[in-house]
Amino acid sequence: MITIYHNPRCSKSRNCNLMLEKLNEKVEVINYMKSPFSFDSLSNLIRLLNIEPMSLVRTNEVVWKENFKGKNLSDTEIITAMLDHPKLIERPIVVKNNKAAIGRPIENVLKIL
Repeated sequence: MITIYHNPRCSKSRNCNLMLEKLNEKVEVINYMKSPFSFDSLSNLIRLLNIEPMSLVRTNEVVWKENFKGKNLSDTEIITAMLDHPKLIERPIVVKNNKAAIGRPIENVLKIL
C-alpha cells in the first residue's frame, strides 16, 4: 500500500496524487490539513524520510518568515511549529514499504515505488 500525505491546494501535491492513482496499487490519501499529524506521527515520518526536521519546513511561507526565521529552534520546536501551522510542511510526502520521499521533484517518489 502507498500513502500520500497530501494538501489538495498544492499543484505539486495534486499532480503526485494523480500519478499514484494511475498505479495498480491501493493508495491511501491523507489530507494532513484536515487530518493533522500528531507529534509522534510527524516525528516518525521525519525519521522515515531520513532528514532533519528543518528539511521538511517550507521556509518561504509567510508564517515561517514572520514567526520563526532567524531563530535558533530545537528539532522539537520545529516539529511543533509544523504541527501548529501545517502549511509549513513540505508536500507531498509519499510512503511505501517503510520508505518515504518528498515529492519535490516528483521523481523522488518514483525512486521508492
